[in-house]
Amino acid sequence: MARALTTHATSYTLNSGPCRRARLIDTVQVYDVEEQVRRGIKKSGILRKDICLCTKLWCNYYHPDDVEGALDDTLRDLDTPYVDLLMMHYPCTFKREPDHFPGERRWKNDWQDQGHGVSNFSKGEIKTLLEESSTDRKSSPAPAVHQMEVHPYFQQTSFNEWLRARGIHVTGWSKQVAHMMRKYGKSPVQVVLAWGINSGGSVILKSVVDWQIEKSLEAGFELHAEDMSQISDSERKSSLQ
Repeated sequence: MARALTTHATSYTLNSGPCRRARLIDTVQVYDVEEQVRRGIKKSGILRKDICLCTKLWCNYYHPDDVEGALDDTLRDLDTPYVDLLMMHYPCTFKREPDHFPGERRWKNDWQDQGHGVSNFSKGEIKTLLEESSTDRKSSPAPAVHQMEVHPYFQQTSFNEWLRARGIHVTGWSKQVAHMMRKYGKSPVQVVLAWGINSGGSVILKSVVDWQIEKSLEAGFELHAEDMSQISDSERKSSLQ
């Protein structure tokens, strides 16, 4: 049932009115849903060139000899010749000890045309990647994106600013949002999603329910400065992980 819902949610989202302006799909290898995402894309009828497709490599494929095979599996499951953004899921490895992070982290040169990013990394871990990139940009490209937990209760403001100062785009995810606001004729969830977008990042939505997807995609409106401040004042430094 869950896999069928993934297929439907992918197709439905791609064809939803608000999504027609920008179609981004964020998936992940270890959740074993890439085949269902592929079916959803096919079902939608949307051309591959009109979709920004992102996925994450799991921790046991970080060794330079393993990256290519793992990415080949992903490309096969998604039935695509490329992904637009490939991210490292977590800053840890489960094998190949001599070469694992924070030592040398080498991406295969065959994939240099695609975007590279990381997820759930600390500032220190990203500093290590940037240091590697400064000495060998060809085989250790600097991350273009960092996907991390960001919401009104856990804003990580200084970390966000540090990343942006280095040209790293922030993509925020949240398991739940407890803070509610009602304004602009929008739901509390839409307002908080708009806060994330107005803060300069990208927001990852998580739902397989049609009406929730539709409403979430209507969150691309501008919040007044005082409302941005009001939501930002909810900061509690409370991670929901």
